Amino acid sequence: MSAYVIDFLSLLGRWVHLVTGIAWIGASFYFVWLDNHLLAPTDDALVRKGVAGELWAVHGGGFYNAQKYRVAPQVLPRSLHWFYWEAYSTFLSGFFLLGLLYYAQAEVYLIDPRIAALSKPAAIAIGLAFLIGGWVVYDVLCRSPLARSGAGLGCLIALLSSAAAFALCRLFSGRGAFIEFGAMLGTIMVANVYFVIIPGQREMVRAKREGREPDPQAGLRGKLRSVHNTYFTLPVLFTMISNHYAVAFGARRNWLVLIAMSAAGVLIRVYFVARHKRHERGGRTSPTSAVLGLAVLAATAAALAPPPAPPAAADASSAHFEAIQHIVALRCAPCHAAVPTQPGFATAPKGLLLDSPEAILAHVAAIAPQVATNAMPIGNLTGMTDAERAQLLDWIRRDSPR
Repeated sequence: MSAYVIDFLSLLGRWVHLVTGIAWIGASFYFVWLDNHLLAPTDDALVRKGVAGELWAVHGGGFYNAQKYRVAPQVLPRSLHWFYWEAYSTFLSGFFLLGLLYYAQAEVYLIDPRIAALSKPAAIAIGLAFLIGGWVVYDVLCRSPLARSGAGLGCLIALLSSAAAFALCRLFSGRGAFIEFGAMLGTIMVANVYFVIIPGQREMVRAKREGREPDPQAGLRGKLRSVHNTYFTLPVLFTMISNHYAVAFGARRNWLVLIAMSAAGVLIRVYFVARHKRHERGGRTSPTSAVLGLAVLAATAAALAPPPAPPAAADASSAHFEAIQHIVALRCAPCHAAVPTQPGFATAPKGLLLDSPEAILAHVAAIAPQVATNAMPIGNLTGMTDAERAQLLDWIRRDSPR
């Protein structure tokens, strides 16, 4: 498959994944918000009908009245709207991208020989094992007696997720590990919808149509998984954008960065979910979880901050720079050129060209973090040596114009 075809398929895949992801997460966030804002009905007729809570809202020039039944209405309506294609479409488009980029081109995006000398089949098998194994372990925990303790189950899931983050960062390139971690959580989320939430809803609908009393446990199991999904969402979104930020995935202890950023996302989401129910606490919500989340973000930012550079020399056109040009031409320009010569690249990544002295000098700030974190050359495809990397970084710190 040509590099152009891969690029265009990646563009379309990302577009679809973004659109369907917005639809899924938007619906998920809305229903969590709705469920937490329901008030007990004041109309006795609604209570007799089995309505447990209702909410009035105004949007787009109209008034809306949403009602939730304790179990199910006495008579099912002719038209009943379901929410699942958004989740399935997001998963399918995401798995398409994972296969197109990280599995089909595992030697570029997933494998880093400096971390683990994996063969392409082995890397793909390990990646798939994390996707499937993550769901199996999570599902077993949710069906175990431990599920009776929401806090205990949540802590164990967090602990095992952290262990998975550590393992992935010890097996794959930073970029690949972060994406695999997000894909594992995303797989758990869509499996919750496919194997638990939707089957439970179908059983409740079937019971009503057959004249049976629906089992409320099916709805409760679905709600538990839905709550878990809302806390997984921000870590998944972080991993989706993380491949643009070498400062994160290329950090020396990138597994700690992944855990910290995910934890911050969960803590911030906890605050907003709690804030939904502020009407039950006189309009007050403890900011503790949000403050902790922001503190984790601040600590991560401080830990990743580069050390101050020494004053730069005035002359960047010395013989030293000629050696730098040679390194860049040999190790960077095969991809970052107007016409890349590295197989698999139709255009320069991010449109960054490094095929002339002027371009190198103009993009020193962009080169520095990528080289310092070992993020570039990607997968070290061009074989940059440690000595060349050290020479390039020394020039950036001491002699380059900034």
